[in-house]
Amino acid sequence: MGSEAGAGRSGGDGSGFPASADPGAGVRQDLLSRTALGVFRLNGQFLSLSEELARPAGLTAAWWQVLGAVLREPLPVAGIARTMGITRQSVQRIADLLVAKDLAEYVPNPAHRRAKLLRPTEQGRTAVDRIGPGHAAMAARLAAELGDSAFAETVRVLERLAEALDTLPQPEPARLPGAEGALAAGA
Repeated sequence: MGSEAGAGRSGGDGSGFPASADPGAGVRQDLLSRTALGVFRLNGQFLSLSEELARPAGLTAAWWQVLGAVLREPLPVAGIARTMGITRQSVQRIADLLVAKDLAEYVPNPAHRRAKLLRPTEQGRTAVDRIGPGHAAMAARLAAELGDSAFAETVRVLERLAEALDTLPQPEPARLPGAEGALAAGA
């Protein structure tokens, strides 16, 4: 996705992307690439930070994420997956582990007989509560680095980006030239 990948191509605008009838297309592609790379980097940083914060409570980042999704209200696994933007199967695996470790439990769902709701147990809530002091300390350090208003603006921009991506249709899978024949031939 980065401009390095397109360095051999030239759109005439220095972006490295092929020329387009739209003179701003290369700039927008570069912005998309830089945004994606920045978010990928942030994802790695937040996963590492979350692991460090969760470890003293006996949790992993993934366990904390799933428990956090159901602290306010029980949710079905599919609802947790939608909220978190990950697959239902991933959430199901983690939910089953949390139940096995008595950190969460399945309860009946009045809206759907088969899709049970996941909710934290007291032990699960206690574990999440143990993360609180480290979480608060990290929030204070980040706010001190960014400033409170820039921190709040960062959240608004990321939320707006997520909302915008939610409204866009999924792109068609890229097809390689000649792939149709190879698929039909069983290659």
